[in-house]
Amino acid sequence: MDQIRADQVKLPKNQRYKIGDILSAIGLKKATYHDERKRIKNHTDKYADIKIKVKKITEDGKCRGRLTYGYRRVQDELIKLDVHIADAVVRRLMAELGVQVSLYNRHKNGKYSSYKGTIGKVAENLLEQNFNQAKPYTVLHTDVTQIRLGNHKWAYISAITDEASKEILAFQISNSPNRILITKTVDEQVTK
Repeated sequence: MDQIRADQVKLPKNQRYKIGDILSAIGLKKATYHDERKRIKNHTDKYADIKIKVKKITEDGKCRGRLTYGYRRVQDELIKLDVHIADAVVRRLMAELGVQVSLYNRHKNGKYSSYKGTIGKVAENLLEQNFNQAKPYTVLHTDVTQIRLGNHKWAYISAITDEASKEILAFQISNSPNRILITKTVDEQVTK
């Protein structure tokens, strides 16, 4: 809206678009437009002093030049300073300030990838995404599933299932997802 009006400043007044015409063309009420302009003009950041505190807390929590305080620790420090705001607000303010933890976290930031490009031969796509089979032993699926155990360790299940009968034909369990696990599963299927 403001851009259109700025572009038409040099035109004579009778050739300019009227505000009401532009607003009706874009489907915006006149009161909403003027209210938003007033809000933009009188904008004050109500979290300005809290942002300063958040910045100081995260700077104080640096270790070897890296940010180490997540939003929970920052929020705990803010509470000690008698500043009570919601955790979502702390996360938003930290994002605006760019002070999120930079240490590696494989479950959150997704920066680690073990992908090293195409290695080996790529099999031909014989199924062409048509997995509906009625004849048993025509299409077999295999997958490795990761399961967390009660002792906080991981177990890996490798299974081969038949598409037609949905039956599990072979499976192996291991404490590491390696080639040996897959080979044992395939060997179990072949020897049946």
